[in-house]
Amino acid sequence: MADQKTASTPTSSSEGSRTSAVDSTPGSAVLVTDQGKTAIADTVVSKIAGIAARDVSGVYQLGGGTARAVGAIRERIPGSRTKLGQGVAVEVGERQAAVDIDIVAEYGVAISDLAQGIRRNVISQVERMTSLEVTEVNIVVHDVHLEDDTEDAESEPRVQ
Repeated sequence: MADQKTASTPTSSSEGSRTSAVDSTPGSAVLVTDQGKTAIADTVVSKIAGIAARDVSGVYQLGGGTARAVGAIRERIPGSRTKLGQGVAVEVGERQAAVDIDIVAEYGVAISDLAQGIRRNVISQVERMTSLEVTEVNIVVHDVHLEDDTEDAESEPRVQ
């Protein structure tokens, strides 16, 4: 991810070859064309990556221990929404993005296959929706979810 302010890339149009510039502003990627500017905030890339990671079978939840605890509290508050970027950190440059994802995997899933699937889906969705090149997707597996743990704790009280 370069520190340049602008870079030119050729684009095609019906009148021939035109040049578009990409400006970098803190917290976003900005595409400048003859028709105007398009700014993509880091939070947008984070949400896209979070949704793409959640779509992969075998991902139980996103986030490390603290993020999951805060998310569990947030979900119990009436009217609150799930933070789609939870467990996702992004760095967005002029034309590229790097993504870090923290997950909890389902028990029994091959973690290497899961990581490969997450990378494939995140790269595909971020590049398709933002036109940013994803240079890397780093994944940390914080825990493995056992089906019995959650269901027993929520369905049967320990004390009567």
